[in-house]
Amino acid sequence: SNQLIAFILTLNAWCQPLFLISLFSFFFFLFGQAASKKARRSPVDKGGRRPNGVAHQNGEGTDPSTLFEVVKQGKSAMQSVIDDWIEAYKQDRDLALLDLINFFIHCSGCKGTVRIEMFRNMQNAEIIRKMTEEFDEDSGDYPLTMAGPQWKKFRYNFCEFIMVLIRQCQYSIIYDEYMMDTVISLLTGLSDSQVRAFRHTSTLAAMKLMTALVNVALNLSINQDNTQRQYEAERNKVAGKRANEKLELLLEKRKELQENQDEIENMMNSIFKGIFVHRYRDAIAEIRAICIEEIGVWMKLYSDAFLNDSYLKYVGWTLHDRQGEVRLKCLKALQTLQTLRELFPKLELFTNRFKDALSNDDCENVYHLVYSAHRPVAVAAGEFLHRKLFSRHDPQAEEALAKRRGRNSPNGNLIRMLVLFFLESELHEHAAYLVDSLWDSSQELLKDWDCMVELLLEDPVQGEEVLGDRHENALIELMVCTIRQAAEAHPPVGRGTGKRVLTAKEKKTQIDDKNRLTEHLIVALPMLLSKYQADSEKVANLLQVPLYFDLEVYSSGRMEKHLDALLKQIRVVVEKHAEMEVLEACSKTYSILCSEEYTIMNRVDIARSQLIDELMDRFAHSVEDLLQEGDEADDDDIYNVLSTLKKLTAFHNAHDLTKWDLFKNCYRLLKMGIEQGSMPEQIAVQALQCSHYSILWQLVKITEGCPSKDDLVALRRVVKSFLAVCQQCLSNVNTPVKEQAFMLLCDLLMIFSHQLVTGGREALQPLVFNPDSTLQNELLNFVLDHVFIDQDDENQSMEDEANKIEALHKRRNLLAAFCKLIIYDIVDMPAAADIFKQYMKYYNDYGDIIKETLSKARHMDKIQCAKTLILSLQQLFNELIQDQGPNLDRTSSHVSGIKELARRFALTFGLDQIKTREAVATLHKDGIEFAFKVPNPKGPEYPPPNLAFLEVLCEFSSKLLRQDKKTVHSYLEKFMTEYMMERREDVWLPLIAYRNSLLTGGDDDRLSVTTGASSTSKASTVRSKRGRPPQHKRRPEGRIKNSEGSWVMRNDTLQTPGALHTPQLTSTVLRENPRQAVDHIPDQDSSEPGSEPDYMHKYGIKFIVSLKLVISFRRGLMEDDAEPIFEDVMMSSRGQLEDMNEEFEDTMVIDLPASRNRRERAELRPDFFDSTAIMEDDAVSAPLRY
Repeated sequence: SNQLIAFILTLNAWCQPLFLISLFSFFFFLFGQAASKKARRSPVDKGGRRPNGVAHQNGEGTDPSTLFEVVKQGKSAMQSVIDDWIEAYKQDRDLALLDLINFFIHCSGCKGTVRIEMFRNMQNAEIIRKMTEEFDEDSGDYPLTMAGPQWKKFRYNFCEFIMVLIRQCQYSIIYDEYMMDTVISLLTGLSDSQVRAFRHTSTLAAMKLMTALVNVALNLSINQDNTQRQYEAERNKVAGKRANEKLELLLEKRKELQENQDEIENMMNSIFKGIFVHRYRDAIAEIRAICIEEIGVWMKLYSDAFLNDSYLKYVGWTLHDRQGEVRLKCLKALQTLQTLRELFPKLELFTNRFKDALSNDDCENVYHLVYSAHRPVAVAAGEFLHRKLFSRHDPQAEEALAKRRGRNSPNGNLIRMLVLFFLESELHEHAAYLVDSLWDSSQELLKDWDCMVELLLEDPVQGEEVLGDRHENALIELMVCTIRQAAEAHPPVGRGTGKRVLTAKEKKTQIDDKNRLTEHLIVALPMLLSKYQADSEKVANLLQVPLYFDLEVYSSGRMEKHLDALLKQIRVVVEKHAEMEVLEACSKTYSILCSEEYTIMNRVDIARSQLIDELMDRFAHSVEDLLQEGDEADDDDIYNVLSTLKKLTAFHNAHDLTKWDLFKNCYRLLKMGIEQGSMPEQIAVQALQCSHYSILWQLVKITEGCPSKDDLVALRRVVKSFLAVCQQCLSNVNTPVKEQAFMLLCDLLMIFSHQLVTGGREALQPLVFNPDSTLQNELLNFVLDHVFIDQDDENQSMEDEANKIEALHKRRNLLAAFCKLIIYDIVDMPAAADIFKQYMKYYNDYGDIIKETLSKARHMDKIQCAKTLILSLQQLFNELIQDQGPNLDRTSSHVSGIKELARRFALTFGLDQIKTREAVATLHKDGIEFAFKVPNPKGPEYPPPNLAFLEVLCEFSSKLLRQDKKTVHSYLEKFMTEYMMERREDVWLPLIAYRNSLLTGGDDDRLSVTTGASSTSKASTVRSKRGRPPQHKRRPEGRIKNSEGSWVMRNDTLQTPGALHTPQLTSTVLRENPRQAVDHIPDQDSSEPGSEPDYMHKYGIKFIVSLKLVISFRRGLMEDDAEPIFEDVMMSSRGQLEDMNEEFEDTMVIDLPASRNRRERAELRPDFFDSTAIMEDDAVSAPLRY
């Protein structure tokens, strides 16, 4: 205390009176807190601990010393309870956090208890799964829903506990990167549970936690403003009266406040993105109401940050909630905001948008909501549309019209009106959404298939308007959508969360609708096909109708003549059309009709075989003519081959045509094209695709039977020859041919990889192919040449823009196909270096694919992934040296770009430094060796040419543990001479900066040595603190394995795997293939149960029946469904984030506004990339491609 008083007296010489008063008050408060804490007993003292971390219980089975019982009884002051918990946390934070975790578990009504070994060794998902089993199945009640005065007060005490907890911890504990990470991670997991009690309780806790953090953020903002004013006042004093010591203290305080604010922003982002955006649309109305109530509180407390359109939109959307209590919460939140006049300007746009009085233009806007992806909104808009346009309000006219049938029925005019509405909306591809929106309110209209058929088949009566071509197309499309909706009884793709279980009533309605539509259309469909057989768009839609028939009606209802009429019309369509969409629709229809479960199979199989025989005969003759003509072949010869080959390829997609041996003639065409270089590109593309299908069907036949050695050898010979042809096609002059060959190569290498023999299929060992280094390099070079290309964005018309989007979609598929080979260990991981280094430059186009590849690669092998990351940075650095020479301008944008990419890579290592310890050490080792690898030719007194790379390496220093920094520093010194240690010139600054980053510990690790600016930001996505990486399912012999024990406990030379060498002839040198050459058959390891190979074995290879294998990521690397490309908040706000579409709530980022008095603030947003946050999804799927 004497030293403290002396310190205060010293400050008196230059501090203002107000500052001294504040300082004395602070220390008196500090002494009072310390004294009160000593007088209290901690929960450890009260209840004691067992060795396993579970508190003692009394005879009644409850423990009054647990947090749950204390809060439940409500007899103790909440601040005292929290202070006791804080004391326990300071003594043993794991045990204290265990109390807090069990508090949330017990508040959810769960009888289970999390033990210390579970807390330390299990992931949150495993703990939650374990606790789910402990629920009382006889009762659905839990504390938040129980009746009685005690439980009503419990809710208040529960919320107060959370608020007081954050308030008491706001000055230190919440910034320790442990407590809040653990709590938010647990609440996020609980909020995603299928158990309502967990979801409800955790959502309430998370929302109150967010409210408490908003209060902390508001206080930090106020303190920042005050500190800034004090700093400005002191700095503006004359030099003689200015206190430099005080300026330094204020600067340090401002810096600390800014760091704390960034931490709070990250926490709030984690809660908002991880919990709010999912739970505000929860199935339970009470959970939705909690979210809306709390967001209203945030807007009122901290309007500068939350009262904007990005957050008001959630209130606006929820105004249309189905439950009155949720809508009431919205109105109350808005009512509170409307009472504050200073907030009127911020609410103006929202008020105008959601006002009650609807004009005609407003009605039009509501009409278009029938195309919304959110089904409740769309259904409400559909009901609104039905009432406004399709309701009949004249009872007499309605009674007269009701006696009419068909096109003259009341629905005749309404169907025409529906067609007009669909055409005027100009969203033709969303017909299924329109039908789904109107399904609940207009079923009588939408199920009137008789009327629709009559409108299409019969000639109009006198005075009736004739349907034009566009109207007929629209009517057929709408009719097919209504048939699908009735037969499947679930919303279209993109609406809803999946197929739900139908009730008995709904199931009966579905069966009745299917029978009725079959009876109506089984007769009409051949007539419709006959009328529109020349129109490809109409025919392609009509051929979808048989997919929803009850096909047993053909035999049970003695309607074989209508089946023959249908088969006849389909054959006519095949003869007339060469469009792939129509041909694939015909192929799919034949496939459905040929199902073995139906008695009509034989009749359909005969018709199909006759058609294929005719096509094969025509194809064989046309191929012979083309091969004989050679370069002299005319257009007719080319057309005959191409049209027939298209039809056979479309049928080979879904039908086994191996007995016709299509591969032979297709291979001849391809060989002629390679040798003569004159094959038309469309023929080459179709021949490649048809050969691919032929190989897959041969594989299916082998896997379903007991293949002989000769069968395996024959198929291996076919696959080998086709792979060689595809490899040669990569150098074809025609881009479509090259792209097709590349995709088929990737798919076949995936199918015939080491995973083929897992799951008890060792007999297929001869069919395994491993790409050699030459093929790997060719595939990589193809990606670099055809994917990472720049396009001119200027002077783009609408048509050009559509073509540009289609081209981007194609390039994304090319990149995804190659990335699959990397993450499934078919192509060596160092090849990914050329992909990773493009992350920043092509973020908008491929950022999600590259990030997912990086995440999967890290799960596969952390050390090898780290070596690949540093290799990608080394490649960029080498390219920069080649462009600018050895004397780099370290302030240039190119150098900054490499450092920024390194910063993003560093963030991907996450917050758990223990799990990434050896990987980060390997990265530093390789980086140091690269920096000193090449000596300066001028002599040892000059810096090595790559020395500037150490400045890039600084970005990874914060990911080293404190003790590991010393080891890395020792390793660095082995490359340094005494002369280097004494240098202080500018050219040696990278070495100085890197050394300082290794010598600095704690929070200072986050500061750039040369600039003093923040070089990293903490990831806001809070990951599971105990998460363990999934075990690597397969390691080739050459793969470097992590040895046991800590790497710092070994020799001082950092015994980590060898560095990846810089390539010589290509941009990436692939490491020496640990597997044998293609022709050699290596031994394969067995797979784990539940792994992808085990999945493939369980369900067989029959999924390859149709087309290429697709290995999907969680969100899908292959964009067949053309989902929008989301901007990733991993990018900073320096241009990238500003382009984000705020309509997508899962890209929302909380960015607290700068203090009013602050002149400038860098708008760096937190990075939410978390390598462990991406769920593993190694599912193998191969949907039929029609």
